[in-house]
Amino acid sequence: MKIISSIEELRDQLRGQLRTAFVPTMGNLHEGHLSLMRLARKHGDPVVASIFVNRLQFGPNEDFDKYPRTFQADIEKLEKEGVYVLFAPTERDLYPEPQEFRVRPPDDLGNTLEGEFRPGFFTGVTTVVLKLFSCVQPRVAVFGKKDYQQLMIVRNMSKQFALPTEIIAAETYRADDGLALSSRNGYLTPDERAEAPRLYQTLNEVADEVRGGHLDIFDLERQAMARLAAHGWKPDYISIRKRADLQPPSAGDLAQGELLVVLAAAKLGVTRLIDNLEI
Repeated sequence: MKIISSIEELRDQLRGQLRTAFVPTMGNLHEGHLSLMRLARKHGDPVVASIFVNRLQFGPNEDFDKYPRTFQADIEKLEKEGVYVLFAPTERDLYPEPQEFRVRPPDDLGNTLEGEFRPGFFTGVTTVVLKLFSCVQPRVAVFGKKDYQQLMIVRNMSKQFALPTEIIAAETYRADDGLALSSRNGYLTPDERAEAPRLYQTLNEVADEVRGGHLDIFDLERQAMARLAAHGWKPDYISIRKRADLQPPSAGDLAQGELLVVLAAAKLGVTRLIDNLEI
């Protein structure tokens, strides 16, 4: 595996490659990330991964400096997966001058759910993803469904800018007890880790209620948040939305069987976890 930090060297290395499959990451890789590499290989060749902790998507009170960095271990994992190139730019490589041009998602998609609780987050995401796409020029790129809103925003951005990159969605990779794998799971204490699967259990309970005909969306959301809070969680949201655009479903949407997804974000101790489940 070639490890490259400069954009110029990366472009030289990939020149003439027409089927590149790309998986952008922030490192601290776990089995969920590695499953994305395997899916990428099914859709293209060579497979290129990136590791870059993107300062633009961290808020002023978030954990940029504390974000776990496990570069040598990450290299070993990627080599075992047969990744061809690891693009690992420094901030100076990717942002040689202040990144004053930004890509801002539309308000109805970028300022709801995660965007409401993490202002500016998706502008940071879309800006770095567009820049990484410019560097790698992939034919396909793989993103996990765990970050459901991010997946939708990146897919819409790629479509609206007519980028020659197909966005592939990967199913959420879960531990045996249902907890979605995440780099932030490492912040959980043993007791919190034992409690953490309740988030996914709660999403399943909401989904079962909807499938059973309980269509009072506000009531379902309120009850689910109360159940989490009763077990020591601090929920930001549990929200039932339309898969198509992540807007709240109307009564007509529900009556017509609109495809839905329930999304959640909640703190357990100091660790903020997110998850979702398609209904």
